Amino acid sequence: MFDIGFSELLVIATVALIVMGPERLPQTVRSISLWVGRLKQMVASARKDFEQEVGMDDIRQQLHNEKIMRDLSQTKQDLQQTLDATALEAASIEETIKSPLDAMTALDKKPSETKPDSTKTAADE
Repeated sequence: MFDIGFSELLVIATVALIVMGPERLPQTVRSISLWVGRLKQMVASARKDFEQEVGMDDIRQQLHNEKIMRDLSQTKQDLQQTLDATALEAASIEETIKSPLDAMTALDKKPSETKPDSTKTAADE
């Protein structure tokens, strides 16, 4: 806010010491500090009153809620994409497993159809 460096403050303190003298300087510094403190209190009070009138708490809460809703929406989209990808992967794995299983089942059916005839002749003897 103020562009005052240490060297400028040192010059101001030196001038104040020369003008006021060492007897009145501590009392003056206390008075100035008191006024600065009161000014800060008034500014803080005015700011608080202004925020209450405008409804800053409600606005902050609404903005916070909107941010949470955006985050939830993004999370929902991410989860949906993950579920879709998982479903596709599961279908692919199922197809991969099903093809050899169907082939094995077909092979098992062919010998079993011929086996009962050969077992009958062996059982009949």
